[in-house]
Amino acid sequence: MALRYWLQLSLTEGVGPILSRRLVDAAGGAEAACQASIQLLNSVDGVGAAKARAIADALRAAATQVDRELERASSRNINLICPDDEIYPALLRSIPDPPTVLYTRGVFEPRDLNAVAIVGSRRCSMYGREQAERFGSLLAGAGITVVSGGARGIDSAAHRGALAHPQGRTIAVLGSGLDMLYPPENGPLFEQIAQRGVVISEFPFGTPPNKENFPRRNRLVSGLSRGVLVVEADDKSGALITARQAGDDHGRPVFALPGRVDNPLSSGPHQLIRDGATLVANLEHLLDGLGPLPADTVGPMLFTDTAHESVPAAAPPVPSFDGVSDRQRAILSHLGIDPTNVDALVESTALPAHVVLQELTFLTLKGHARRIDGQSFTRRA
Repeated sequence: MALRYWLQLSLTEGVGPILSRRLVDAAGGAEAACQASIQLLNSVDGVGAAKARAIADALRAAATQVDRELERASSRNINLICPDDEIYPALLRSIPDPPTVLYTRGVFEPRDLNAVAIVGSRRCSMYGREQAERFGSLLAGAGITVVSGGARGIDSAAHRGALAHPQGRTIAVLGSGLDMLYPPENGPLFEQIAQRGVVISEFPFGTPPNKENFPRRNRLVSGLSRGVLVVEADDKSGALITARQAGDDHGRPVFALPGRVDNPLSSGPHQLIRDGATLVANLEHLLDGLGPLPADTVGPMLFTDTAHESVPAAAPPVPSFDGVSDRQRAILSHLGIDPTNVDALVESTALPAHVVLQELTFLTLKGHARRIDGQSFTRRA
């Protein structure tokens, strides 16, 4: 079982995500990496003779912790996901330091590929809280999963905004073990998120919310997302770390919401805008800035959802598009150069409204459709 060995690597002291990947690549797999000789360890980039012996000892010590960690996960109804699993988030695979193991409550869905992070200050203003909730709800209504860090302030508001929509989904990424929820007052919120999305961490059980954990947490917020929206942040906010990781390390677009010029919490977003981030005032600004989906993450089966009724077989023909599902093709068949309202598409395709919105978002991100306003779309040439 590959998970055991990935878990052993994640529990090994002194071996982080990057070194774990180097060990796996050098050994030819996670199991072989856990059984690597000192000679092989010494040959890995960044590992000298002294460190090779320390890693070998640490690997043996970690092996004794695996069963206990698995038992604790089972008793708490927490799932563990490793890179060998098909459900491992596709966007995380592309970052330089993907987590070795993800601890999860809740279930990932294919539509989580279309996710946007909303981040900002814990000590936000009323304006910031309102805007985080607003954009969380707007994104959820467009079929976008909202990602944030589960913290006080902007993060919590973004999660709540997504949950306010009947079909909204959200992902909370924690900087502690899933048995040590932080902040503790968000326990009920995390419970809601687990029912309507996913609560995740890469930290083992018993890990407290230490300050040094949060930059690692932030990279997952960015890594899980197609883009990052910063609502409010001062010059030292961790939200700016997330934004820089998104733009510099992950190649994801960065968006910023402007604020009052005399509010210190506006300094972060305003600096990002000066540095080239997209100024966002409405949902269309954000969706237009995401661009098409990466080719290697788009496939006709990726968006299949058997929980809803199938597309009528008599749908009019549509010009050939790569990576388009039958449901998306049916929607495209009713789009032309003139704007078409979502209600009309619901009636003409016989698909539920939230499914039409979700598929329209996918088509917009793929570059096959264009949003004219909040509820009207055209087909791109």
